[in-house]
Amino acid sequence: MNTAGIEIKVFAGNSNPALAEKVAEFAGVSLGNAYVSTFSDGEIYVNIKETVRGVDVFVVQSTNPPVNENIMELLIMIDALKRASAGRITAVLPYYGYARQDRKAKARDPITAKLVANLLTVAGADRVLSMDLHASQIQGYFDIPVDHLLGVPILAEYFRRKNIENLVVVSPDMGSVTRARNFANLLDAPIAIVDKRRPKANVSEVMNIIGDIEGKNAVIVDDLIDTAGTITQAANALKEYGALSVNACCTHPVLSGPAIERLENSAIEELVVTDTIPLDKEHQSDMITVCSVSKIFGKAIRRIHDNKSVSKLFD
Repeated sequence: MNTAGIEIKVFAGNSNPALAEKVAEFAGVSLGNAYVSTFSDGEIYVNIKETVRGVDVFVVQSTNPPVNENIMELLIMIDALKRASAGRITAVLPYYGYARQDRKAKARDPITAKLVANLLTVAGADRVLSMDLHASQIQGYFDIPVDHLLGVPILAEYFRRKNIENLVVVSPDMGSVTRARNFANLLDAPIAIVDKRRPKANVSEVMNIIGDIEGKNAVIVDDLIDTAGTITQAANALKEYGALSVNACCTHPVLSGPAIERLENSAIEELVVTDTIPLDKEHQSDMITVCSVSKIFGKAIRRIHDNKSVSKLFD
């Protein structure tokens, strides 16, 4: 779509309004006027309170808890915009829920990450903008363009400013090695790997540490932290194997269930996260530092609108 001369508008659902406000500011526009609420029976109601005919529209909505409600809000907003003759609709999902259900791990499992991709497309989204998908192949689940932003440079910049000596970057499992290596390259540090097994969902057991961590300051990097079982076990194992200190970081702070209690009782000294998911009062802690992704999302939205390369943001 040639968007030259076309107006740009950014709207938001209720999942992360603070982030959406900052994203719109960095994109150079004011947040659009949309009413998103629920009827007494729980049905979601959306009304777009300004014209969007022919406009290049971006809808900012993370699908964090309550996941299903936030997904439905997004789908209904997209449908409302489509029926209001928006020129192009981009679904901006700082956090893409259901991404961990990206394959059939055992017989008769669903592939829910693909289902959500289908729902977004059928609702009327023309493209998707997201950050740190749990598995990069999820981009292939869509038949529309997907722009995939990276949270690692933002987190790495925070630790670069701290100038930690004798640093080692740790991958909490085999599946996160590529992310850890990219993080380590930005900090010019070696990597180590936690070898674990997962007997069932949300349960993990540390088996071994691959790499030299004795006498070093470790930083564990992951894409998301849910119940914090994996990362706290990894941190405690690193201390047992001789690490001087352990910090951790992730892009998406899901932090469900006993996560905060586990983190505060673990060997982790500081957890650095981004604001793709807002932290409510019960998920806040003195050990958690939040870095904002609003600037990179705002720049990405502007580049998409101007038909410029998004990957240039990481050069």
